[in-house]
Amino acid sequence: MTPCPYITETALQKQHRLCRATLLAALALITGTAGAQTVLKIGYTPAKDSHYWVGSVAFCDEVEKGTQGRYKCQQFPNSALGGEREQIEAVQLGTQDLVNASTGALGNFVPETKIVDIPFLFRDYEHARHTMDGPIGQDLLKKMQAKGLIGLAWTENGFRHMTNNKRPIMTAGDAAGLKVRTMENKVHMDGYKTFGLLPTPMAFPELFTALQQGTVDGQENPIPVILSAKFAQVQKYLSLTGHVYSPAVIIVSPNVWNKLSEPDKKVFVEAAQKGAVAQRKKVNEDEATGIAQLRKDGMQVIEKVDGESFRKAVAPAYAAFAKEFGADKIAAIQAVR
Repeated sequence: MTPCPYITETALQKQHRLCRATLLAALALITGTAGAQTVLKIGYTPAKDSHYWVGSVAFCDEVEKGTQGRYKCQQFPNSALGGEREQIEAVQLGTQDLVNASTGALGNFVPETKIVDIPFLFRDYEHARHTMDGPIGQDLLKKMQAKGLIGLAWTENGFRHMTNNKRPIMTAGDAAGLKVRTMENKVHMDGYKTFGLLPTPMAFPELFTALQQGTVDGQENPIPVILSAKFAQVQKYLSLTGHVYSPAVIIVSPNVWNKLSEPDKKVFVEAAQKGAVAQRKKVNEDEATGIAQLRKDGMQVIEKVDGESFRKAVAPAYAAFAKEFGADKIAAIQAVR
């Protein structure tokens, strides 16, 4: 007896084939989707939970969402892929996909960006952020392309402050003779020499040990970095000098960028802009609560720093900066409101 009078043996076979074809198509679709997903490596030197991590996670979440999962990121915090200079070079060479890095090392690749590293160039965060998001900052992003780097958006490191193990720094004279680790950045070093500091360029991954062993007396970094790197364990004095504003930037390798469709490029840029918002928000939070935390961690914090003494000390260096970058370009930044 036939189980179903309406389906012949031939019809059953046909139904079988259709089901099998549908299953194979579904499997092909799943396999194709999985194969199409690209995992991008993004690195930065600060630790997980730092402002760099917050900005990078926000960027990557937006990229994954905006490309429907075709692109996603693998995070490499805490100098896992090297110092900033090594990571920027790797992105330039195409051996690393993305980096969230400060301008401290970027100037070695894109000299025009060094202008923003001039001491006491920016009045405050509002001035700095308006400059970086405006025509001046956007023009600097474009300059990166000629050097094999695609700058997506300016994120943020923050205003830099001095720490050391020798003495409180309240005036420029108090800084004289201190051996302080700096970034591999000539503009920083030329400026700091006017304070009487002895700049010692060193990659960030080496810094904690150098402070611990007394290889250098101190270092200078924004509050979020001082917090995330746990420098309170190896530094006694923190002086809120705010001597340099340190922007950061999300950079993608041309190897990745050139494979993106125009809609995907737009997704990446908008994702980087959202990452910048998140990173700056974290900087704001760390600035608001971090000083109290660093005190709690044992640091002596000098809030009343004679900023004018530092400005007077660095004034002679501005002649060299004007010659290098153009007095008009420095004035244009200072005029941003």
